[in-house]
Order: sequence, then structure tokens, then C-alpha cells
Amino acid sequence: MAVWDDVVGQDRLTAQLAAAARDADALVTAEHAGERPRPGEQPEPQTSADRGSASQMTHAWLFTGPPGSGRSTAARAFAAALQCVSPDRALGGAPGCGFCDGCHTSLVGTHADVEIVRTDLLSIGVKETRDLVRRSSLSPAGGRWQVIVLEDADRLTEGAGNVLLKAVEEPAPRTVWLLCAPSVEDVLPTIRSRCRHLSLRTPPVAAVADVLVRRDGIEPEAAARAARATQGHIGRARRLATDERARARRAAVLKLPLRTDDIGGCLKAAQELIDAAGEDAKQVAEDVDTKETEELRAALGAAAGTGGRMPRGTAGAMKELQDKQKRRSTRTQRDSLDLALVDLTGFYRDVLALQMGASVPLANDEVRDSIHRIATSSTPERTLRRIEAVIACREALDRNVAPLLAVEAMAVALRAG
Repeated sequence: MAVWDDVVGQDRLTAQLAAAARDADALVTAEHAGERPRPGEQPEPQTSADRGSASQMTHAWLFTGPPGSGRSTAARAFAAALQCVSPDRALGGAPGCGFCDGCHTSLVGTHADVEIVRTDLLSIGVKETRDLVRRSSLSPAGGRWQVIVLEDADRLTEGAGNVLLKAVEEPAPRTVWLLCAPSVEDVLPTIRSRCRHLSLRTPPVAAVADVLVRRDGIEPEAAARAARATQGHIGRARRLATDERARARRAAVLKLPLRTDDIGGCLKAAQELIDAAGEDAKQVAEDVDTKETEELRAALGAAAGTGGRMPRGTAGAMKELQDKQKRRSTRTQRDSLDLALVDLTGFYRDVLALQMGASVPLANDEVRDSIHRIATSSTPERTLRRIEAVIACREALDRNVAPLLAVEAMAVALRAG
């Protein structure tokens, strides 16, 4: 299985990355053989001004695309192809076999020269970015390239972005930056101007269903239902197909449009939506926080047991961990709430499709009766206003409006239409 097999519905993009990986492999092979580029040749473009050269390889890449399009998957696949050590390459085979040690360790996240950076917090700060910049200045320990995959480049603070800029502007000779973000506007202009931009599209529903069957062993019917419900979002489709709790929460969200007949119902539905998001955050905390706390206590030399006494001078480290866990809980709650709002938008999209007589299949076919009831009792104009109310709620949450107030305002707007 080649490393590109999990990059779903992005044929043009994988062709570009495969060509760049071949050029990168040729460059490293030539260096190992002691060859030097001929005068006037530039085998590895380092700035945007060099991109007119024949080589497809460059030192910094920006992967953008809608949520669920597979930005980080594509970046990881490219990182694996850059580290490929398959002997078939010498016989004309393309890098990225998927089986060699370089490919396998890159894909599972254990390669010494591939740093996968993601955050479960609200932002990536200056301190973490400086650590990355220091890492990027090192030569590869054993691989062919030093590759840094920054999955949440859109979460860099302004200060962190400025720290990263210098490293992207003047990279080490064998360092490659792979940045992922929803759109180019989410990255500082000075950074994106120094990256080669690759845009991913939302994968077709059939392609997502196929990868769920092939890679995750999900029954074809369940895979097709999950892919259709999430409209091509790979990660959400997998979770919906494998997690009973996710299916139950989604079913509860899709009942909300029928519960806004009066103000009391609106407020009750809003509170239940917030409580469900809080429960998600609590479950994550139960799974992760306790383990993290015990590991830190053990590292700091605390006495055995959860109530064991901590050594002097360690309170600061424990406080830092607790602050991190609190920020993670906040993000988890926001992400869960945002996911519910996306499902709600999909419901009203189906309502509008029925009202306009569109021939597109319904994403939420399992609640067709509810969709038909709302469609026949309102107008397309009211449906559009309801979709706008959901979008306004998401924007309010991005501006740190109190979640309960934002959701209550949305629920009342849904009632008014």
C-alpha cells in the first residue's frame, strides 16, 4: 500500500506531492553520491522566486482545505515519501512505498526525523514554536530530511508566527516545513508567501465510504450512511461509524429543530446542547487528565498513591499541568459544540433542498420525516435565516461569547425563523 492510498479524493494533489518526493529523492541521492549541481542549476527552490525552476521540491508547504478534507493525512503521507528508503527507488520506483522502515515510522509518528505537531489547546504559543525552530536547525539524525508537520498552523499566536517566520524564511538545508490550516487567510501573509500552497477539496462521499470499508473494516452500509451524514468529512465519518455515543449525540442534535415551538423549549434545548458538550469535555478529562497527572507526579518523585505528598518546589509544575488541562477542556467543549452546530446546519441544508426541489440526496435521510415537516411548515427564506442564525452562533463562539448565551440566542432565532 503506497503512502498516498489514505489521501482520499485528492488525485491532483497526490500527483504533485509524488513529483516533489521524486525530486527530493534525486537531490539527496546525488548529495550522497558526492555530486554537485551544475552551474546555474537550482535543484531545490528555497523561495517563491525560485519556483520557476524545474524541480517540484521546496522547503515549505502549506496544505489548506475544509475540515475533514485530509490536510494532515496528506502532509504525513508526503513526510513518509520524503523519508522512503525502499530499494525499489534505485530501480525506478517512486518514493512512498508504504512498507519500508522510513515510510512506516513516519506514518505512525515514531520516525526520529519527522516531528508531528498538533495541539489540544486553543493556541500554539511562542515557547513551543521556539522549540520547533531549534529542532528545525538540526541535521537529520538518520533519515533523508528533517520534516516538521504543523497540523494546526492556524492556531499559532501572532508572536509564535513571527518566531516561525525566520525559520521558514531561512531554512536549514535539509529541513522541510509542512503547515496545515483551513485556509490561507488563517496563516500570516509573510509565512504563506514563503510556502508552496496546496489546496484540498472535500472528498466525495463514495470515496470516504470506500476508505472506511477498506481501512477500518466498517460494514459498507454503515460506512455509506456515516459518509453521507458527514458530507465527506473523513474523521467525523469514522467516529460516527464506530462510536455509539457520537451517534446518540447527533440524533439528539437533529431533534432540536422540533423543540423550538416556544421560548421555554428553546432555552431547555440550548441548555441540553451545552450540557452535552460539557459531558464530552468531562469524558476526555477522565481518559487523559488522570493519567497525565499521575505520570507527572511520578516524574517529580511524589509518594505513591493519588494522595501522596509532593516534594517541595514542584507546585509550579503541577499548576502548569492543571492550567493546560483546563485549556484543553475548554477547547474540547467548544469543538463538541461546534460539531453539533455543523450537524444542525446540515439539517437545515436538507430542509432547503426539499423546499427548492433539488435533486441532491439528503445528508440526514434517517430523519426524513422531521425534515419534511419543517420544510412544509416554513419557507426557503425562513430556512436561510435559520442557517444564518447557526452560522452567527459559531462566529459568536469564536469571539469567546459565553456558550450558553450564544446557543440560547440561536435557539430563539430558529424559532422566529
